[in-house]
Amino acid sequence: EAVAGSMVGVTAMRTWIEPVVAGSQVASAFYDTALLLVVKNYYNQTNATAPSHALEDAQQKAVSDFYIIYNLVLGLSPLVSAYGLSKLGDRVHRKIPICFPLLGYLGSKTLLLLLILLGWPIEVMYGAAAFNGLTGGFTTLWAGVMALGSLGSSESRRSLRLIIIELVYGLAGFLGSMASGYLFVGFSDRYREGTVLVGCSIACYAFCLLYSIFVLTVPKPAASCPAKAKSTEEVGSQLPAHKETAAAGSSQPSESSRSTPVAPSKLIMIMLFVAAILYDLAVVGAMNVLPLFLLREPLSWNAVEIGHGNAAGYVIFITSFLGVFVFSKYLRDITMIMIGVVSFSAGILIMAFVRWTFLFYIARAVMLFALIPLPTIRSMLSKHVEGSSYGEYF
Repeated sequence: EAVAGSMVGVTAMRTWIEPVVAGSQVASAFYDTALLLVVKNYYNQTNATAPSHALEDAQQKAVSDFYIIYNLVLGLSPLVSAYGLSKLGDRVHRKIPICFPLLGYLGSKTLLLLLILLGWPIEVMYGAAAFNGLTGGFTTLWAGVMALGSLGSSESRRSLRLIIIELVYGLAGFLGSMASGYLFVGFSDRYREGTVLVGCSIACYAFCLLYSIFVLTVPKPAASCPAKAKSTEEVGSQLPAHKETAAAGSSQPSESSRSTPVAPSKLIMIMLFVAAILYDLAVVGAMNVLPLFLLREPLSWNAVEIGHGNAAGYVIFITSFLGVFVFSKYLRDITMIMIGVVSFSAGILIMAFVRWTFLFYIARAVMLFALIPLPTIRSMLSKHVEGSSYGEYF
């Protein structure tokens, strides 16, 4: 019995997606710091002949232009493949939308290492971003992670399960960001700046890919505690009265309908998708601009300070987890989403007026619940679709 129990425990552990989340996020934290500082140093050397008073403005413009194109390529290229890979994950194997993006991450980060070692032009990173996106990118990887997390959890515990994954993501990002600045400058006397940091990032992605291929197993779908009709009724109760009336007819299913899935409400699905997209656009847009602001006056942060600033951003994952853990016992999902939206909006408003380091951290502190909305929306979506379609919808 002891042997059988241990085998069951090992089998259950192999369904854990958390090692992939943690490893990939540590790698991403290393890479983000390395790329920002490599780009800054590259344009420092390029503009070395410029007068000192014009150097900072020229560097800021060059770095901004680079990141505009880089983020555009990184954001648009997954549109070609993300839906197809997620569909394959639903129909063929759940690990496809996890392994393909990890392979893309590994290849694109290797290009940055070669750029540092061989002195290639910085424009090579546009190709790296395109390769990363065409293999699915973060969009597909995170959809695959959320699909696996949803499969292994019951409806009543799904919000908590998904925010736990976000917590692991945040803790890993915090640790990676704290270490990244020291790794970047700590070995610069023996190696080219960024070599060790990017090498560590590549090693983490390689571990994640090998774990996903050879260790990770797909969990069996958890039995739904409430009926689908109950889920529809619960979410319907969180909508305005005129929408609630429209949903009332489907909240009283017959005996035969309880054994078959209830078709998801198109109105609810559309509203949830629009809310998620708009909020994600606001967050991603703000976070893409933030690193450029940190490099110049009035802050002018160095590698270590940038690492600390990134780490402060990942603390939000911890506070958002605690928020969901507490709020989910007393508040409805829509109320939690509104708390998150207000938290982010207030924090980013303060960030617009930051001129001192302490004010930056105050703005970050105000954003403590900013990550509650998206996992909560995913949880609400998962209650309206079949488990076989999680990857496609996420």
